[in-house]
Amino acid sequence: MNPRLAAARALAAVLSGKASLNSSLPAQLDKVEDRDRGLTQDLAFGTARWQPRLDLLAAQLLQKPFKAADADVQALLLVGLYQLFYTRIPAHAAIGETVGCADKLKKPWAKGLLNAVLRRAQREGEALLTGMERDPVVRTAHPRWLQKALKAFWPEQWEAICAANNAHPPMILRVNRRHHSRDAYLALLTETGVGASACQFSRDGIVLTEACDVRSLPGFAEGWVSIQDEAAQLSADLLELAPGQRVLDACCAPGGKTCHLLEAEAGLAHLVAIDLEAKRLTRVRENLDRLQLDAELIACDARDTASWWDGKPFQRILLDAPCSATGVIRRHPDIKLTRQADDIPALAALQGELLDALWPTLEVGGMLLYATCSSLPTENTEVIEAFLARTPGARELDLATEAGIRQPHGRQLLAQEGGHDGFYYAKLIKIAASRG
Repeated sequence: MNPRLAAARALAAVLSGKASLNSSLPAQLDKVEDRDRGLTQDLAFGTARWQPRLDLLAAQLLQKPFKAADADVQALLLVGLYQLFYTRIPAHAAIGETVGCADKLKKPWAKGLLNAVLRRAQREGEALLTGMERDPVVRTAHPRWLQKALKAFWPEQWEAICAANNAHPPMILRVNRRHHSRDAYLALLTETGVGASACQFSRDGIVLTEACDVRSLPGFAEGWVSIQDEAAQLSADLLELAPGQRVLDACCAPGGKTCHLLEAEAGLAHLVAIDLEAKRLTRVRENLDRLQLDAELIACDARDTASWWDGKPFQRILLDAPCSATGVIRRHPDIKLTRQADDIPALAALQGELLDALWPTLEVGGMLLYATCSSLPTENTEVIEAFLARTPGARELDLATEAGIRQPHGRQLLAQEGGHDGFYYAKLIKIAASRG
């Protein structure tokens, strides 16, 4: 299959609200030649990254918008525009190959339209975009609702946040303490000619100068190292783990933090890892097996404690709550297409429900670490403020990190070009069982 067609079909599912790229792209990648997989991924993710900008340009070039049934043609046009403005693919190849895909969609009528629009974009696109730069959606390539929210919450940082969201993320490693110190593994990388440096905030983190195939990393198959962003790595140390503790990792998939907790404290008495979907726990088990670690995995709704909790209290809980994922857009750019403003209050309500449900499972004197990969205070400090107000037995603790910006509650890490993702942490201690 032509990589442009594969990317367009994956994107069409996203534009139609039927899937994310994580779910729609793998099936399309299986249909292209091995040599074209990288190009297909770049076309899909790159088009999603710049979609808010490209979509407004397409609106300038089209006489009327596409019908809902023609989301595949719309996606193909966006893929063509992405090639013209963001890749080194020659214009004649970008246009010709993209137009030719219309036949495979069984929409030959679209060939003339795509050809005319893409050729006009080649001639006039740069001038049109320059004239549209005053619109912050065009300038930042973020949907209007998100651009406005970031500007309102982060008036001094919002443009830097948008720039970081549009940049390619660095490849960051987490060294397994059970095998090597970070310095020892950095030495191994130097010996193998891999450029790398220590992360600023995570004691286990290493950022690579250039991304590479994980199979080329020393000891990857043996579990010496994993791929995990620096911000996500902070949870293991912030939890203050100790031997003999029972630990709950709620909403655990894909299991990076689950594994890190076990790497950081080999003497844990028991670790329970929960996720809503059983199929997502398959990935968690694969990660545990590679690292030769073990945890009790349970597929359930964490809020339904009667279905999974054995009544034995936990000394530590990590609640990596479902969120808008607005802090990891650079890794999942289709969030710009799938997330809507109305989602945020609903997510905040879910986060509050999870806190309320899990709090009774925590031992008096125990700690709960609340985390999200959101950049929006609505899901972060405001959720913690509301929980503390209705939970007399809860108190907030300071976080032992200089990462991020201190908030009324917790700390907010904003996405950094060349550095960590956007993330949020708050730590709570249970001082009394009664909630009043």
